[in-house]
Amino acid sequence: MTTQPPPQIDRALVQAFVGNAHGDLAEVQRLLEQEPALANAAWDWGGGDWETGLGAAAHMKDREIALYLLDHGARLDLFAAAMLGYVDVVRAMLAERPELKDAKGPHGIPLAAHASDEVLELLQ
Repeated sequence: MTTQPPPQIDRALVQAFVGNAHGDLAEVQRLLEQEPALANAAWDWGGGDWETGLGAAAHMKDREIALYLLDHGARLDLFAAAMLGYVDVVRAMLAERPELKDAKGPHGIPLAAHASDEVLELLQ
């Protein structure tokens, strides 16, 4: 017995969600209520520049949107952990993979540009 995967989320909806996650909490909330799977949806801006709503909030340093998305099932990543000041999470990841110190997130933005002051100290 094979199960069919759920249908893909409308591409325009994903693009709108990720775009609004750059700073419009009310619209993020409205869209996520409409389609909860958007919490982990990713948009390709071109050339493999993939970004999730959490990724957008992380590089915009929008804590409120990031925490809202995490509360609604978004998967924590290194860039969001760095922005949120989750020093222990970042330290643990770098202990396993030191090369992540030079990782680049959406739009090629480096990890250090996402980092809270506490995490930035760890990266230096």
